[in-house]
Amino acid sequence: MAIGYPLPPDEWWCLLFSDQDEILFTAACPVIRNGIEDIITRPDLADRAILLTLAPIAQRQRRPENALWREFELARPHILGALLDAAAHGLRMLPQVRLQRLPRMADFALWATACEGAFRPAGTLETAYSNSRRDAIENIIDADPVAALVRDIIADRAQWRGSASDLLQVGANRSGWPKSPRALAGRLRRAQAFLRTLGIEIAFGRQGRFGTRTITITAIGENQLHDTVSTVSRVSDNEHGAGLSHPRPGLEQAL
Repeated sequence: MAIGYPLPPDEWWCLLFSDQDEILFTAACPVIRNGIEDIITRPDLADRAILLTLAPIAQRQRRPENALWREFELARPHILGALLDAAAHGLRMLPQVRLQRLPRMADFALWATACEGAFRPAGTLETAYSNSRRDAIENIIDADPVAALVRDIIADRAQWRGSASDLLQVGANRSGWPKSPRALAGRLRRAQAFLRTLGIEIAFGRQGRFGTRTITITAIGENQLHDTVSTVSRVSDNEHGAGLSHPRPGLEQAL
């Protein structure tokens, strides 16, 4: 239910009436995962995630849980007020936000871009989100010997073309390398999306009289990460809602 799921009434065991028309309840529950090592290894999940690397807590900064919650309760009104200010700002700015290119989490990018002006200058989200996606993609490539080989192949040439069998031989001595051309082709298809984001295009086709299957790896130029979340037009904060109450300097640290 991370991205939403409609539940028809027959799946709700708590219904008391049987003569009601069908009603769909739509719910979503975003997931937070944590770990010491990189725990996201699939590109489709990484492209839907925001990665945060937290600094370790120094021994002198550790505190008991009751002290932590006591400080949180003192900050709670300020945090709630800041969130409401951001939501009000976002609702006002959202109709004016235009993105040149939408990432996979398109609605998130639109909403966060609309809200960012409550706390930070325009473009803050673009930088942070692009860096997060780049970190996720680089982590996956480093963990995937097939994607890493493709990146190495295209680093010093504009294009590589051959069969899956040819590519299988190129990386035969690598740990975790597929055992068959079919398995290798499947791994390449899985890597297509995030390698394209780095400017590497993988195309599958056929050549020759007998339709021999070929793989073409091409450097397509500009890295797409930097252009993913870029606003085209926005209304100045001074044009609308001049009385919006912004949090005091330093309040963002409480968030």
